[in-house]
Amino acid sequence: MGEVNVVAIFKESFTLIILFFCSVLSITFMIERWWYFRKSRGHGDPILAHVNKLLEAGKAAEAQTYAGKHTSAVGKVIHYGLLHSSRSRRDLEDLLHTKRLEERLQLERYLGVLGTLGNISPFIGLFGTVVGIIKAFRDLAMSGGGGPSVVAKGIAEALVATAGGLMVAIPAVIIYNYFMRQVKTVSTDMEVASTRLVVILGVK
Repeated sequence: MGEVNVVAIFKESFTLIILFFCSVLSITFMIERWWYFRKSRGHGDPILAHVNKLLEAGKAAEAQTYAGKHTSAVGKVIHYGLLHSSRSRRDLEDLLHTKRLEERLQLERYLGVLGTLGNISPFIGLFGTVVGIIKAFRDLAMSGGGGPSVVAKGIAEALVATAGGLMVAIPAVIIYNYFMRQVKTVSTDMEVASTRLVVILGVK
């Protein structure tokens, strides 16, 4: 029985080519989201503490400038609140709420792609498995005889497709769940910082 050439199977399998592009997409968005979350993470307490000191010293403009230097989602919310600190309490709370929604939307960007890839990749692999088994039986029928060598190619393609689908899906699902947890954490931090900022500003 000849050896099974995985590279040859990859070249001949349209399903594996699709899975390859899925893996490239998944890795690309993983890196992009990791880099974005790296910049977006940050606690609001240190920013609020310094902003409070500046406000107590009557340096409102400096407080806005300081908050504007932070690239974290919490920093952006605080900076936005300081820009609209002259408004009424209700208006300020509404504006902060819209800003939090805006930042959350940016945090969730492309996560749907990772979730979709994690869901569909096993089915793409399953499709490749079915196609591989069909080829195996077709080769068996065309050969007119039995033997492992006749069906080895089709069975190998089927197994490789299954493995490929799982290799794409498992990391995508894990990273998707991790990033969704980060979204929840950052969203909570933004909400807490917003409430504390309104209290610090003392608007009515």
